[in-house]
Amino acid sequence: MNFELNQYHLQTKHSYMSIRTNQNYMDWNNQPEVFKYYPKEFKKTQLNLDINNHKFIHFISGLTAKKTYPGVEYFLRTNPSAGALFPNEIYFQVRAEEGFEDGIYHYENSSSSCTLLKEISNDGIESFMGFDTLQNGFIFLISSPYYRSSWKYKDRAFRYCLLDAGHLIGSIEASAYLFKEHYKIIYDFDKLTLNKMFGFENKEFFLAGVHIGTSTQKEVTPLQLQLPFIDATGTFEENALIEDAYKNTLLIQNKTKQPLHPTFNFHNEIFEESVLKRRSIRDFTEKSIKKEEFLSIMSVLNQPITSDCDEEVEIYCVINRVDNMKTGIYKDEDYTKIGFFHKEAGYLCLEQILGSQSAVTFFLISKSNNYQAMYQKAGIIGHRLYLASTYLNIGCTGIGAYYDDEVLEFLNLKDQMVLYAMAIGN
Repeated sequence: MNFELNQYHLQTKHSYMSIRTNQNYMDWNNQPEVFKYYPKEFKKTQLNLDINNHKFIHFISGLTAKKTYPGVEYFLRTNPSAGALFPNEIYFQVRAEEGFEDGIYHYENSSSSCTLLKEISNDGIESFMGFDTLQNGFIFLISSPYYRSSWKYKDRAFRYCLLDAGHLIGSIEASAYLFKEHYKIIYDFDKLTLNKMFGFENKEFFLAGVHIGTSTQKEVTPLQLQLPFIDATGTFEENALIEDAYKNTLLIQNKTKQPLHPTFNFHNEIFEESVLKRRSIRDFTEKSIKKEEFLSIMSVLNQPITSDCDEEVEIYCVINRVDNMKTGIYKDEDYTKIGFFHKEAGYLCLEQILGSQSAVTFFLISKSNNYQAMYQKAGIIGHRLYLASTYLNIGCTGIGAYYDDEVLEFLNLKDQMVLYAMAIGN
């Protein structure tokens, strides 16, 4: 299959001129809600962190802090989000697990509870996810009420929805590691049918699934479900470009499975603290990090990501301040261009000083045809970068905005897509 640049991606590139000619104004009177609630007639299970399965759920997207500014209050979670807009929701099926009735649930972040949407027995979502038999354990579904992001980021918001979904998958990976579970990401499933069954209309859509559990030999009956529409944002403005981009990237083609599981060597207690204290850094001190720290982080980023559609995402690093390493551009750990490019890195990140103050600025690049899987993989890699850096007491921040074509020119690349920029440092 020949690679073709995704048309949505081409239409949403940033450039020096586009940033200055297409001013972005936010309608503060129509700011969307960041929490979704099901009405009180649905049964809710309050998470009890003394129960392992409840703690497992909490580590995926639990609230970890609250920040208050004049006229503004927002909550931080274990997973990051561009602009703290959190354009994703978590649903899951659970079967034969302590602390839950067998059923379909929605995770309600605001109250740290799980809403039972439907009890299940021999029925379930397995057949829509590619399974022939009942699956014990968890099947997570990650959705996106995209207006939470498009309210601020307009047409480019689908990129952020995918990246943030990848971060959520990364949170599931981290929680699975803490609880010694294996996971498998599922991108190729019947999203449109499930969108309809969950009552999403055109305002929310599924992006990915994650299976953590074991197969049985029991035959599964396809789930019969028709949930009412529940507003996830409180206000809504349709974006045809995003809705078309979603539909046009649903089909998975020529997928390559990744059966291998990642192998991490974190100290559990320290890693658990890292999951809970992860934050996005707002500035760096321009101090160096150690070479061993950088190489340790890279070993985490390059671990396999178990999925049914593994897309190649290349990692380019602009080394600004790493002890005993030459400054310049690296692909993974291979030196490609000598020079001190901190100013260029800052400029490319929409002239944000974070890109130039950092010890290392990363650019994630790909040329995949499976756009949704590719972009979410970039988010997973980004989440690994957050946690591996935090584990080593190194700051990290995600940068979703950059000058697309100029990044490629700087890296001496063409006919590829820039997915994510990130920076780490002290």
